[in-house]
Amino acid sequence: MIITPEVSRTLTELSFEISRQIGILIDRNGYVTHVIVGSDSSIDIPWLDRIRTSEARLRGVRLVHSHLKEESLNQEDLTDLALLRLDYITAVTVDEKGLPKSYYSAHVNPEDEEGEPWTVLPKKVPGQLEEGILDEILEIEGRMTRYRKNLKGAQKENRAFLVGVYPENNRIRPPAQSIDELKELCRTAGVHVVDSFIQRKNRLDPSTVLGKGKLEEIVLKAIQKQVELLVFDLELTPSQAKKISDYADLKVLDRTQLILDIFARNATSRDGKLQVELAQLKYLKGRLSELDDNMSRLTGGIGGRGPGETKLEIGKRRVEERISRLEQELKSLKKRREIARRRRKKNEIPVCGIVGYTNAGKSTLLNAMTNSTVLSEDKLFATLDPTSRRIRFPEEREIIVSDTVGFIHDLPPELSNAFKATLEELGDSDLLVHVVDVSNPDFRQQMEAVETILEDLNLSDIPRILVFNKIDGLPEEGRNELLREADLDTIYVSAIQGFGLNTLLNRIEDRIYSQAEAKLSSSKLWEEDEEWKEETEKTYV
Repeated sequence: MIITPEVSRTLTELSFEISRQIGILIDRNGYVTHVIVGSDSSIDIPWLDRIRTSEARLRGVRLVHSHLKEESLNQEDLTDLALLRLDYITAVTVDEKGLPKSYYSAHVNPEDEEGEPWTVLPKKVPGQLEEGILDEILEIEGRMTRYRKNLKGAQKENRAFLVGVYPENNRIRPPAQSIDELKELCRTAGVHVVDSFIQRKNRLDPSTVLGKGKLEEIVLKAIQKQVELLVFDLELTPSQAKKISDYADLKVLDRTQLILDIFARNATSRDGKLQVELAQLKYLKGRLSELDDNMSRLTGGIGGRGPGETKLEIGKRRVEERISRLEQELKSLKKRREIARRRRKKNEIPVCGIVGYTNAGKSTLLNAMTNSTVLSEDKLFATLDPTSRRIRFPEEREIIVSDTVGFIHDLPPELSNAFKATLEELGDSDLLVHVVDVSNPDFRQQMEAVETILEDLNLSDIPRILVFNKIDGLPEEGRNELLREADLDTIYVSAIQGFGLNTLLNRIEDRIYSQAEAKLSSSKLWEEDEEWKEETEKTYV
């Protein structure tokens, strides 16, 4: 891979003659794979294959290009070195006669080193170039490989860099809370978070969200730490996601995609799977792009009218057809749920719905109350499919307890609409149990988010019991203080330890059957009032 004097001289003479920078990409066997002609101050490297040629992810090619002025490697050169994972980059300056004057080179740093992601080597003049560059590159790759092997198994794959951009005047919740929730979503999805970046910005850049300078800084950090994913704490437009991905040469996810992936993993019932697929297709529909640069036609031709359909049009049509079929299937499932609800009403069995923020312990509470074995994990959206269980009280009283999907701040519209049919069942509940994770420092903001969603679903008029769960996660002093402040509208429990469950069950029984008795008495009073009216009318006549 050494640059011979003949190659250097040919490169500088041609560059001097046309007054433009010229670059060549050389592979590890010494063959030139690309010749690039740029302007007088820069060159544009063509799109290179994303497949790396080594386990350590270096590209396997070296860039050698001319500089018409006596200048070292600039920021653009070094950024290309890091972003494209080039083995080496060398700038050959041109003297007043068009001959090579000096050489400036740089290589990437192994990920286990701090500081800049590259090392700029001392300037050399013709005659000082030595062999052994390939050995040096292989040694750097060996250090990268050793660093990767030292990582734990869970930290080797799906390494992510989180990016949060928040308005300066946003007072709903601090950015730190939002980025912490995004970290929990990543943990649930099996993504290892390496680092994060937070920026306050009222106006987002229409193409890159952050602006090119900040994005470049983040990408360089991500590459140095062997990151594979950039996860944004907002919903990106299709054009933003494509531009960021093309620039960074990394996979780009937004918050909506991350939640959709978690839902797809955890959906087990047919209803849940259909709802998640519908949400994914609606999200994908606006993000289909034409992959064929030549706009090749797939249909039409001899015997057909018009030029046919493009890949993009066919893809969109197939997605729309699938969406239509899914919506029909969900409608039929909705009818079955309505029949089941009518049966419950006919049997006059009261219904108690459990609602709350995701990972507040709803499924664990349902298991503790009903001796069930519903899946419950310390993850966001661990339980996705609605579950109903029956509780029998003394005096031949019984109720149905239903667990629903957890709520979250800024639930993506696609998921909110898809699961609205499931959440409609809460409208038939006689009582709602709002479960709150009191051990979470942000539990008050989570309570507000749940209340907002209940209002949007027109469920705010249903009677509620507020249950503070995970009280065992509080220090003893704070726990005792909360217990002293408990009132009739608030119950403190530990679903995993069974603390406070009897109090909760008694409160549910009292509230549901006192409401039922109140309805019955009001119904009797209304009937008696109607009988009195009839007797009065007869007497008057």
